[in-house]
Amino acid sequence: MSEHLLYIGGAWRPGGGGTAPAVSPSSGEQFATVAVADPGDVDAAVAAAQAAWPAWAARSAFERAQWCSAVAAAITRRGEELARALTQDQGKPLVAEARDEVDELAGYFTMAGEDAVRLAGEIPPSVSADRRVLSTRVPLGVVGVISPWNWPYTMGAELFAPALAAGNAVVWVPAPTTTACCALLAEIIAGEGTPPGVFSFVAGPGPVVGDALAGHPGVNAVGFIGSVATGASVATRAAGKTQLLELGGNGPMVVLEDADLGLAADAALEAAYLCAGQSCTAGERFLVHSAVRAEFVDRVVAATKDRIRLGDPFDPATTMGPLNNQPTADKFARHVGTAVAAGARVGCGGNLAADFPTALYAEPTVLDGVTLDMEIAREETFGPVVPVIEVSSAAEALELTNGSPFGLTAAVFTGDLERGLAFAEQARAGWVNINASTNLWESHLPFGGRSGSVSGRGRVGGRFAMEAFTEPKTILYPAPHLGG
Repeated sequence: MSEHLLYIGGAWRPGGGGTAPAVSPSSGEQFATVAVADPGDVDAAVAAAQAAWPAWAARSAFERAQWCSAVAAAITRRGEELARALTQDQGKPLVAEARDEVDELAGYFTMAGEDAVRLAGEIPPSVSADRRVLSTRVPLGVVGVISPWNWPYTMGAELFAPALAAGNAVVWVPAPTTTACCALLAEIIAGEGTPPGVFSFVAGPGPVVGDALAGHPGVNAVGFIGSVATGASVATRAAGKTQLLELGGNGPMVVLEDADLGLAADAALEAAYLCAGQSCTAGERFLVHSAVRAEFVDRVVAATKDRIRLGDPFDPATTMGPLNNQPTADKFARHVGTAVAAGARVGCGGNLAADFPTALYAEPTVLDGVTLDMEIAREETFGPVVPVIEVSSAAEALELTNGSPFGLTAAVFTGDLERGLAFAEQARAGWVNINASTNLWESHLPFGGRSGSVSGRGRVGGRFAMEAFTEPKTILYPAPHLGG
């Protein structure tokens, strides 16, 4: 059984909070122990980061880009080890999903290095002919990163890779239920010539370790990805700091009467069942026109039964593994159960699955006849379910989309591109797909919640995250004179 420590100031050390077991959601077996930090460990990590970041920032962008390339190469070399650790700790299928996440992880470091060498300034004019102006972007200093358990590698890396490449130091707090696989990634990052203090790994419960990091006076910026409720707590603790918050969603997938129903049904599987539905971009509401609702439901039910294989995530035939933790399983069961009790009809699934090693396996579920007063229509379920709500028009679908407090992603299916673009322009979401799943996104593009929604603030994605962790610095100097 492996043991994972904290990484602070260039050294591996035990945590002030003792240890905790790492238990596989797929087997229920303990496979590791992980160190648990306390606020004193956070103090030590932040102090080390404050001491280290000026020298790291003083390196050239090209040096830091070379470091990013080295980390990406190490991730690729150890890709299978990382993927298996992810499957064991998080529960996502090895072949269908885990290896893809590792590939994307390497890409985040490669992209961060490329963005770092293109982080340009400008020479704006001065009001005086006797002065010159330089405007450049400089790192903020120490960035605290608090990341979730659904994509343990990439959701952390989309924050800390650009932060590090831009010249900041990072203190990373991963989610407690996926600390073990994240410790392996921390080992890889630490092993690529990373100066002591530039990167620290401090694991522990969010209300203790995450709160201590977010509110620490030595932290200049906080990046957080996770639930709306936790994000609100982080935002309060981090008041006055730069904040990049990517929070939850209740993304509608709209299917209009002129949609290609085969395409829409295929997309529904990706929207609902990727990562067992544990995605902030999941299709949490399926707003389907009354003229095609019955056929759409039939197609999705048939495709679910034919193509979704719930099982051991290490089995190559498995397409969907267990949920990661008991609170998520309980919420899935509650949302589905209360919807059925209120009149929703089960097309398939509907329960937590029996005859598996743990109680975390949820049946891929299709619900028809969902209404707006049901919990499953109003909240983020984070489980493998297609809740179908009937609408009578595109206008009604848009009204329901914009009536939600969430504003992260949306999707619309229609045979008329102009109609799709009109919907996309008017939808209050930070990202809208036309004729593609809500779960389709590209990591170099700006991604985040719409202003005024509960889905966050700021944008992750390529240079947009890098810009969030840097700030403009203006230098005025006398105009040069040739002399003699």
